[in-house]
Order: sequence, then structure tokens, then C-alpha cells
Amino acid sequence: MSKTLPILPMRSGVLFPGVGLPITAGRAQTLRAIEAAMRDPEHRVFVVSQKTETEEVTPEGLYAVGTVASISSVQRGPGGVRLVLQGLERGAAVRIAPHDGYLQATVAPVTDQEPLDAKDPAFIALYKEVRERSAELAVKRGLPEGTVEEMMKQIEAPGQLADLVAGFLEVSVAERQTLLETVAIEDRLRRVLVHVQRQIAVMSAQEDIQSKVKEEIGGRQREAYLREQMRAIQKELGDGDEKSEAAFEELKAKLDEHPLPPEARKEVDRELARLARAGRESMESQMIRTYLETVAELPWGTRSDEKLDVAEAEKILDEDHHGLADVKDRVLEFLAVHQMSKGTGKKGRILLFTGPPGVGKTSIAKSIARAMGRKYVRIALGGARDEADIRGHRRTYIGALPGRILQGMKQAGTKNPVFLLDEVDKLGSSYHGDPASALLEVLDPAQNDSFTDHYLSVPFDLSEVMFIATANFVQNIPGPLLDRMEVVDFAGYTEREKLAIAKDYLVSRALTDNGLTREQIEVTDEAIKEVVTSYTREAGVRQLERELGRLARKVTRRIAAREVERVTIHRADVRPLLGRPRVHPEKANREDQVGISTGMYYTPAGGDIMFVEAAPMRGKGDLILTGQLGDVMKESARAAWTFARSHADWLSIDDRVFERDVHVHVPAGAIPKDGPSAGIAMATAMVSALSGRPARHDVAMTGEITLSGRVLPIGGLKEKVLGAVRAGITHVVIPKDNEADLDDLPKDVLEKLTISPVETLAEALSITLRNTTLRDGRLLFGDAHGAGPAELAH
Repeated sequence: MSKTLPILPMRSGVLFPGVGLPITAGRAQTLRAIEAAMRDPEHRVFVVSQKTETEEVTPEGLYAVGTVASISSVQRGPGGVRLVLQGLERGAAVRIAPHDGYLQATVAPVTDQEPLDAKDPAFIALYKEVRERSAELAVKRGLPEGTVEEMMKQIEAPGQLADLVAGFLEVSVAERQTLLETVAIEDRLRRVLVHVQRQIAVMSAQEDIQSKVKEEIGGRQREAYLREQMRAIQKELGDGDEKSEAAFEELKAKLDEHPLPPEARKEVDRELARLARAGRESMESQMIRTYLETVAELPWGTRSDEKLDVAEAEKILDEDHHGLADVKDRVLEFLAVHQMSKGTGKKGRILLFTGPPGVGKTSIAKSIARAMGRKYVRIALGGARDEADIRGHRRTYIGALPGRILQGMKQAGTKNPVFLLDEVDKLGSSYHGDPASALLEVLDPAQNDSFTDHYLSVPFDLSEVMFIATANFVQNIPGPLLDRMEVVDFAGYTEREKLAIAKDYLVSRALTDNGLTREQIEVTDEAIKEVVTSYTREAGVRQLERELGRLARKVTRRIAAREVERVTIHRADVRPLLGRPRVHPEKANREDQVGISTGMYYTPAGGDIMFVEAAPMRGKGDLILTGQLGDVMKESARAAWTFARSHADWLSIDDRVFERDVHVHVPAGAIPKDGPSAGIAMATAMVSALSGRPARHDVAMTGEITLSGRVLPIGGLKEKVLGAVRAGITHVVIPKDNEADLDDLPKDVLEKLTISPVETLAEALSITLRNTTLRDGRLLFGDAHGAGPAELAH
């Protein structure tokens, strides 16, 4: 007779009838199923195994055959709910469906298929063989013979024996499930016998191996004893290992020189005593010596003489870097606070330099170390996926080493270096642990005075270290780790700044690296600008440095071949030397067009413009989006579509247009695009296409929109505006709330632009659509063909 029972899914086990099984349950779905079972007077559940060990349980992920079981005891603990299941009978799930937050099954009983002749000699022999081999396996596993005999006496039915033995076999879940689904008792006994004999063979082989290992260990102990006797005899004869003794005394003297804290001194003395007792050639001796040498090489009391002067630091920063005024100001403020609070015991903040690649984050850290007179050390954290990368390995492992933090301190040789943690946003995680969590202690000034590396196993003081971290994407850094650092943003360089950096730094470096002098080559400003615009697409200057290096190598070859003695590179010479341009930035349209607006976007490589195209066509009133748009950008397009439909009357859009499909496309379809800032551009393209009014080609726009027509602020305004200027745009529309961000733009850029901050989409449309004005909160559309203005209420 079928019954409806809550399902208790098992990830790594199979329950058999007649077998008791303790388990721990922690998943919410499982806990609800247990609560439902406990409300039933018989406390019954349907225990069924999962096909894969996944956290989420679905009907498709469960086997059909399971075991009807009763819950005999339930205990709640910190790790979940512990309960004991007692298997009752086989069952097959006829139907599985969700119910009140757990899965529920309609279960039909599955009865055993008895042998055709229970008195058949072959069947009786099979049954006895399973009993004897099962008893043998139980004894090999450590059960007392008396206990095994008592268990066997209580088992009379062959099917009961097969289920009991199957419940304790060390086989995979799939093989256990096969045994559970085998209803023919004779077949089940045969399969169980195969597994039992296989496990007996494995355990016999293990016993042989253990016996041989014990003999080998006994031989090594005898060898160690003989070596110790030989060493004593050599010492009596005056022929001892003087070099080993001298090395031991030298190591001990080096450790005595360090001002070790009491806990570290105690550990070192203990290891020195172990080293003195251990054989010089033993593996233990080598591990202890390596540990003590690591302790001796750490800077327990060595410090750099800090000579910090803020005025001198400003001079060094200006020498090493062009631009970055905001960053330099923040760094100098940080150094000034450090200078004034020195000796007060106050601990400063950890700096996090964020920004695109190649903008000077790492080199600024070097300049800080130079300005402070401290040693500089850098560790790359990109790709680190193991907690041991930060905290080291425990000494129980062969080849164990300290983590990267202590290795960096050993490399610096001082207790107060400038320590750069490069690419903290590239940290990974695995089943070995989360390195980002291990960094929490390192970067917390309240805790890092007692940082404990697993290998060192004693606290090490990191409180005098100046930690600086770098990252490209702040959003990839875990919240608790980001909370311990103060973010300093590095923006991308303008073309004018790149030109100055190339003239002051990069060209000289390229000449030196390629064996040239200023007398042999001259690169004009126009040539550098051509390299910047046509051969690089980045916010920093790394690619620019590589391209200038290519130019220098081309000239070096010609001079080495004695073709020329001196070369001046003009703009026209760049393409013959570097080949066809690799970068084709977007350029502003030359004329107004219906259904095409100009948006702005920002990537780690810098800002640029993009075009949004909209076109109505015959259809059913659907919105079609193409151009590999992300979910957020698709939502912006739908918001613009809804805005146009809900305000069609005052946008002078014929309602019949909405019976047609509208196709919105953002070119460069191979490149994924996402973000909310294209809202104004989407709305402008749609309203232009639906109303037939052209959008202005000289206006670029950015801003998120709402269904009510409000314009919300966006990020990356500086980079977006710089990209628009580079593309030839003369007028930009931005959210009113981003007006303060205009202070970040260079004066020469502001002089070239007309900037219109807007609060509503009506204000934006009055600028982005041709022949449109805003008067007293109402939009006025002038007909391009002379039909007169149309008045739109706002």
C-alpha cells in the first residue's frame, strides 16, 4: 500500500533495511523534512540517496529506490541535528514533489524476490559462504569474535544478512545503490560476496605491507643506534664531526644575538635541545636545522633608520611621477600624519591603491619607501588560492615553508619595511582555505603585532611594517578585508598627460634599454601623439612604453646596420615603423540621424563613446535587444521602452508605433557590455526612432534613468568624458548629481566642452534631440519640416 512520506536525502551514503545509521543533518530542506517526520506518530521518513553530492536537492537528482526508515532519536548540536535512522523496508518513489519547503514522496513498498528453491544445495552453500566471509571481514576490522558470533546468531533470513553486510561495506554510493535495488535475494547475496572477498583481499595486502614497513623501521632504528655508537667512538678517538659541532655553535650564537620575545625564545631553546639530541644525518635533524635557520634570518630587532621629511617626499614623488595630483596629496597627508604621530603609539591606516593597470600604483609604493628611507619589498598575490600562501605550512609536512608574509620580511631584512601586497583583488579560494581571510590579521593594526605563521608557530610582530595594497577592481575584494584599508583611487591619464610622461620618462628609458642616446634619435610630440591614439588603448602607459621600445629597436637596427647616423621620427614615420594601427577608436558621427544616439562608457583601459541604434519595424510590439548586452543594460533598455510608451502623448509619438517591434542594437557585438549608465542614450535613441526626430551627433550622454524620468548618478565620469573628447565630441550630458566630479577633469578638457548637468529625462531630451527646447517645465518640439512646434507637458 502506497504512503506519503517526507524525503530525507543523503549525499554520501545508502541506508539498508534492518540497519541503524547515525547521521548529522544541517541543510534547511532536510531539517524541515525531519520536523515533518517528527510530527507523525511513527516518525517515518523516506531515506533516498542523491546521484551527485550537491547542496541543492531536486527530484531529478535523487534515485527512485530508497528505504523507509524511522527516526529513533534526535539531538540538536552546534553542527546541526544528530539523529539515528533505523531502516525498515525497501520502497520506490512513485511521485516526488515539493511540499512546505521540503520534498515529499509517494512511496510504494518493494518486496524481496525469494529464491525458487530455498533448500537448493547451491543456494545453501552461497548463504553459508556469505556468513563465514562476512564474519571473517568483521574480525579483520577489529570486532571481537564473540560479538560477531552473537550478531550472526540473530540473523536467520538470507535477505536480512545481505542487507546487514551491505550496510557496512566500504564501497561507493553507486555500488551501494545497486545492492539496494537488487530485489532478488540470491543475486544480492552473490554481489555482496564479491565485495566482501575483495575487501578481505585488500586488508590482507595491507597487513603484509604494514609488516614489511615495521621491519624496515626496525632496521632504521638499528642503523641510527649503530651510527650513534660510531659517533661516540669517533669522539673518544678525537675524530668527531667538528664541522657539525661548529655549525651548531654558529647557529646557536646567531639565535642568541636576536632579541626574541619570550615565547619565541622558549620554542627556539626547545628546538636547539632537540637538534643536539638528534642524529646529524637524520631527517628530523635537517627539518629542525631548517626551522632554526629560518628563525635566525628573520628581522626580530633590525630596523631601517627612518628619515622622513614631507617636503623631501613631495620632491621625490614629483621626480618619479607626472600628474596624479590627488594621489600625491593623499600620500603626503598619510606621510605627514605618520611623521607627526611617530612615537605616540598610534597605528596608521593601510593604504589600498586602486585603478587600471599601468597608472603607477606599484611605482608610487617604491617612491614612498625611498622617501621614508625604508626597505621596499613586494609580493604578488595574484592567483594565490591557499591559506598556506599567507600563513605557511605546518612543520609536520615534509618540505614545509613559511608563508609569503614572513618570506617577504626575511627578504627585506628589517622590521619596518614598506611592504607591497600586489593584486589583492586577484586572490582566489579553494578547499585548502581562503587567503583573503588570512590577510585579515595581517592588515589589522590591532592584531598584527602578534601574527602567527603556521611554520614559525610563534608570534611575529608586523606592527612596524607599512603595508600598501594594490588592486584593479575594488568590487572583487571581500568586504571585511576592504574595511581594513583606505582606498586611494588612481584615475587614467589624459592624452596630454601621456605625452608629458613619454617625453619625461618613457622615451629616455626606451633609448637606454636599446643602446641609444639623445644625439642618435629624436621623437617629435606629434609622433608620440600618433602612437598614443593609434597604437594604444589603455588608461595607463604600459602599452605606450612597449610601443616606444619598438620604435627604438627599429632605429637601433638601422643605426647598427650603418644605414643612418641620426633619426628624427615624425608622425608620418610612425606607421612605416610600427605597421598598421592596432586601435580604431570610435569617432563622433558627422551628421544627425534618426534613431542613433551617442553614449559613453568606461573600462579599465579607459573611456570611449558607443552608439545606440534603434529602429521600429513590422511586428507584434516586442522589444528586441542585441549587441551582447548584460542584464543591467537590458533593464535600462526596457526602462527606456516603458518610459516612451507611458509618455507617448507628450512625446508626440503615435500609439500605433507601439504595435510594431523596436530593435535596439549596440555595435561591436563581439564585446560584452553592461551597466546602468546607458539609460539616457537608450531613451534618446528610442524616442528619436519612434518620433522621427534626429538625435544630435555632437552630443554624448551618460546617466541612469528611472521609469518616472529621473536621471541618477553614475561612476567613472572622468574617464568617460576624456574618451568623448578624444572621439571629437563637443557637448556632453551628465547627471546633475555628478556635477562635483567635474573637478577631476583637467582645465584644458573643460575648455573644449559644453557640459549640461540634468536631473530629468525631459531636460536631457531637450538637449539630445534636434529642434527641441524646454520651457516652463514643458518640452517644445519644432518640426524639422516646418510644421510648427509641438508642446509636451513635463
